[in-house]
Amino acid sequence: MNIQLDDGVQFGLGVFETICLRKGRPEFLEWHLERINGSLTSFGIPQQVTIEEVQEWLSEESKDEPIEDLAALKIMVSDKNKHFLIRHNPYTEEVIEKGFILDYSSVLRNETSPLVYHKTMNYGDNILEKRATKQRGIDEVIFLNSKGAVTEGSTTNIFFVKEGHILTPHHSCGLLPGVMRRFVMEQVQVEEKVIEPDDIAHMEECFVTNSLMGIMTVNTIGNHSFKNDAITRQLQELYRSRRNI
Repeated sequence: MNIQLDDGVQFGLGVFETICLRKGRPEFLEWHLERINGSLTSFGIPQQVTIEEVQEWLSEESKDEPIEDLAALKIMVSDKNKHFLIRHNPYTEEVIEKGFILDYSSVLRNETSPLVYHKTMNYGDNILEKRATKQRGIDEVIFLNSKGAVTEGSTTNIFFVKEGHILTPHHSCGLLPGVMRRFVMEQVQVEEKVIEPDDIAHMEECFVTNSLMGIMTVNTIGNHSFKNDAITRQLQELYRSRRNI
C-alpha cells in the first residue's frame, strides 16, 4: 500500500466509508458513494469514488480468495490517497439478537464543527470511546452536544419510540447522517427533534443503526431499561427484506 503524506495522513482531513458486504455484494453502495463524494466536495478534496472502480476492485480482490459471506469494505480517500480494504464484520444475527447496552459519554459533540457531519479520518473521539466500552461493560456510548442534547453513538445513530412514534435526534444537534439512518427515515415516518437525557425515561423503545449491524435493539441506556421492541423488530424484518438497495 503506497501512502502519500497529504493532509489526510498528517491532519485527518480525509473521509472514509464502511460498507457491509454480503456474499461479496456491497449494500447501499450508491448511498455510500453519494455520501463520501459529497464530503470530498465539501472539503475541497479533488477526488471521487465511482461504482465501477469499487466493483472492479472487489472483482480483483475475490480472484485469489473468496470474500467471506459477511464482511466489511472500507474506502479511505484524502487529497493524494485512495485505498480499499476488506475486514471481518462481527455483527452476525446472533450478536444482533442480544441487543446493546448503552451509556453516556463524558465527551461532548461540538455541533458547530463541520467535521461532525461527515465521516472523516479525524475519528479519535469515536475510537477512544468505543475502546473504553469494554472496561465499562457496555456496548456503545452516546454523545451529548454542548447544549446537553442527545446526538449519536460512537459508531451508530440512535432512534426512540414514544407512543408508537419514531423519534431521532435532529441533524443540527451534531451527528453524522448514517446510511442506515437514511434507510429507516425513507421507509417509515420519523420525527427529527431535540432529545435530552431526561426525555428518555418516557421512551418505550430504542434502537441504534449503522451499516455493518443494520438495526440493533437497545436494552438499556444508563439506568433506564426498554421493555418493548415490537417496532424495532418490524424494522429489522423490513431491512432484511430490502437489502442490496
